[in-house]
Amino acid sequence: MPGPSLNTSGFERIDSQLEIFAPLLLHMMDLKYSTDVIAAARSLQVFTYIYASMATFWTYDYACSIQEEGMFLFCSRWRRVKLLYVVTRYVPFLLFVTHLYMNFAPDETPDTCQFVNNICSCFSLIMFVSSESFFVLRTYVLWDNNKIVLAAMLLTFVTLFAGAMAAVFSVTANAPFVTSSIPGITGCYQSSGSMGLFVPYLCLFVFELMLISLTLTCAIQKWRVSDDRLYVVILKHNVFYYACGLGFSVVNVLTSLLLDYAYSGMFQDFQGIIHVILATRMHLHLWHVNRTDDPGVFTSITLSDLTPPTTYTESSGLDQLAFLESGLERRNDCN
Repeated sequence: MPGPSLNTSGFERIDSQLEIFAPLLLHMMDLKYSTDVIAAARSLQVFTYIYASMATFWTYDYACSIQEEGMFLFCSRWRRVKLLYVVTRYVPFLLFVTHLYMNFAPDETPDTCQFVNNICSCFSLIMFVSSESFFVLRTYVLWDNNKIVLAAMLLTFVTLFAGAMAAVFSVTANAPFVTSSIPGITGCYQSSGSMGLFVPYLCLFVFELMLISLTLTCAIQKWRVSDDRLYVVILKHNVFYYACGLGFSVVNVLTSLLLDYAYSGMFQDFQGIIHVILATRMHLHLWHVNRTDDPGVFTSITLSDLTPPTTYTESSGLDQLAFLESGLERRNDCN
C-alpha cells in the first residue's frame, strides 16, 4: 500500500521565492559593504589580535625577568648604557598603550589615526635605535676600540637612518589613514600607496648585515687568540641577534610589498619588540656572567637580594669587553 504523498508544492514555492530574492539580497549587501571593505575589516581584526598578543608576550617576558632586572638596576652603577637599557626596556610599554588605544578606540577619524600613529612611530624609532646601539658598542669593543670601525658604523647608520626617515615621511604624506565603515570594527590602516614602508626595513637589513660581517670577521681573526668567556658570550649574542634581525627584516620587506590593508604592517612593531627583548635579555645575561665569571650560570636571584649595593670589589677580566660603557663594572659584587 503506497504511503501518503508528500506535497512539495510549498517547498517549490519557497525555492522559487529564494531564487527571486537571493540576487536582490546579495546586491543590497554588495552595495552596503564591498569586498574591499570586508577584506580591510578582517585585516584590522587580525592586526589587533597580533598587537594584543605582542602586549601579552611582552608582559610575560617582563614578569619572568623582573628579579634579574631588579638585581641589575639596584646593583649596577649608573652609566650611560644603563640609561640606554632603561630607555630600551620601558619605551615598549608606552608604545603598547598608545597603539592599543588606536586599535580599540571607537569613532576614530583619519586625522586622529595620523596623529596617534606619528607618536607610535617615534616610540618604534626609539626602540630600534636604542637596541641597535647596544650592538654597535659591542662590535666596537670586539674590534679593540678601533676608531675607523666606529666611524664606518656611525656613518653607515646616519646615512641609512636618513634614507629610512625620508621614505617614512613621504609614504605617510601620500598614503592617508582609512577607518572601516563597518560598525564595531575599530582601528585604522594606511591605504594604497604605503608600499614604500619596506624601505626602513631594507635599510635595517643592510646595517645589520654590515654589523654581522664585522663580528664574523673579528671572530675569524681572534678565535685562536682569545678564549675569554666574556668575549665568547658577546660573540654568540651578536651573531644570534643579527640573525634574528636579518630574518625579521626580510619578512617585513616582503609583507610590505606583497600584502594589502593592515596586513602589510602587522609584523613591523613585532620586530622591534623582539629586538628589544633580545638586547635587554642579552645585556642582563652578560652582566650576570661578568659577576659570576661563568657564562653557563645565570644565578638565581631572590627578592631579598634586591637591595641597594653597599660595597664594590674590583677584579680582573677582559677590560675592554667588561667595562667600555656597558655598565658591567668588571664583575662588581652586590652585597
